[in-house]
Amino acid sequence: MKNHIVSAFRLTLVMLIAVGVYLLFVYGGSKVLPTRGNAEIIHYKGQKLYANIGQEFKSDKYFHGRPSSVSYNAAGSGGSNKGPSNEEYLETVQKRIDTLKMKNPAMANAKVPVELVTAGGSGLDPDISAEGALYQAKRIAKVRNLSEEQLSNLISTQTEKPFLGLLGPSKVNVLKLNIALDQLK
Repeated sequence: MKNHIVSAFRLTLVMLIAVGVYLLFVYGGSKVLPTRGNAEIIHYKGQKLYANIGQEFKSDKYFHGRPSSVSYNAAGSGGSNKGPSNEEYLETVQKRIDTLKMKNPAMANAKVPVELVTAGGSGLDPDISAEGALYQAKRIAKVRNLSEEQLSNLISTQTEKPFLGLLGPSKVNVLKLNIALDQLK
């Protein structure tokens, strides 16, 4: 019995050290990131907004982000857990496609960017692809009386390249894009 207790104690000690080293590595790695591992807070029009959490924009004069399976509630982060062959999920996605095409009639025959009709794993994704933003540009240009070229340039300036040029896709933060859109005039 004494051998089992000593072995269990050694294993516990080794695991504490391994997990501690791992946590220090992750913490130290986060400090290398542009936000230093903290939330990116934007103060705009007297409001405190978080750029790393998806926001809901309903107005046609704004870019819309990914749908949220948790109604953009950061306290209840999570996906729908429905797979791509689930009938209910497919109906939901089809309704989103129909709504998106209705709101963007000039793009009726264009390929719909997948992130505009599917919710992410957290339900709080703040980013879309540049293609997702360009898909919505005609609608916004019409509503705001802007040229599509102005919006295309705005999207281009707001597109974040992959981290270190390698890690992840190019992306556009919808909140930052909409703030820049408001400041365009």
